[in-house]
Amino acid sequence: MISGEVPDPPMARLLGYRIVEAEPGRAVLTATPGEQHCNPFGTVHGGYTSTLLDTALGLAIQTGLPKGRTSTTVELAVKLVRAITPATGPLRVEARLVHVGSRIGTAEARVVDAAGKLYAHGSTTCLVLEAETGKGKGKRA
Repeated sequence: MISGEVPDPPMARLLGYRIVEAEPGRAVLTATPGEQHCNPFGTVHGGYTSTLLDTALGLAIQTGLPKGRTSTTVELAVKLVRAITPATGPLRVEARLVHVGSRIGTAEARVVDAAGKLYAHGSTTCLVLEAETGKGKGKRA
């Protein structure tokens, strides 16, 4: 996605995040939450933050997989440590690969503001699969 070989998913436009770094064992997203991401109480909905974490975590795992393999989340743990509001400003989601094997991958991530203040952290366990070949076709491992 960083190189432009794979387009950003439509969800990236909807939620307003960008994949800004990806290298073996690591992925980074940036996002600026707005009013459209808020719950009725004026804070950013936890699902928004969870989705950012899930996306970065999945990308970190993908960086450790060989061509022809992909993964899907089987467990996502999210810890929200302080409220996010539109006034929080830009967020950075930094994920790193902990382990990847032939069947399971794990990763950890942090959500921080421009000053490095922690807003959330999380981890994932993903099932490693054979990538689908062609749209809607293929074999799963």
